[in-house]
Amino acid sequence: MIRAIKPTDNKHLAKLIRDVLTEFGANKPGTVYYDETTDHLSEVFQAAGSRYFVLESSGEILGGAGIFPTDGLPADTCELVKMYLLPEARGKGYGRMLMEKCIETARELSYQKVYLETMPELKQALQLYAHFGFRYLDGPMGNSGHHGCDRWMIREI
Repeated sequence: MIRAIKPTDNKHLAKLIRDVLTEFGANKPGTVYYDETTDHLSEVFQAAGSRYFVLESSGEILGGAGIFPTDGLPADTCELVKMYLLPEARGKGYGRMLMEKCIETARELSYQKVYLETMPELKQALQLYAHFGFRYLDGPMGNSGHHGCDRWMIREI
């Protein structure tokens, strides 16, 4: 089941995100690992033009992903943010489902492009992004504050 984030999800999602980053050796400064907002996602995603979706099965949170109108991005562009899955949820099409939900929602909110920032350590994610037609950029867009990410991608929708 994919559903909207709730305040009671905050603690679990923060742990999930940090555990996944640690698993891939991507728990470095300048990433969401050290971003205080990671502990308060339900509040962050109250912002206009944002949504965060939680992947849940039998009451267990398996992952999540969202879109956000990151400061400094063009008005027609949102950022795909905080897309993470637990190991047991990978390879089952759940990442694809979350990506489709985020892109569909971005389209419904009248965005024309989806931007993302990532790292080479997240190889499976890079493959998913390429599968969905994201192309690499030479540098970052907007002001995410995540200088630890050194891969930037965009896709028109």
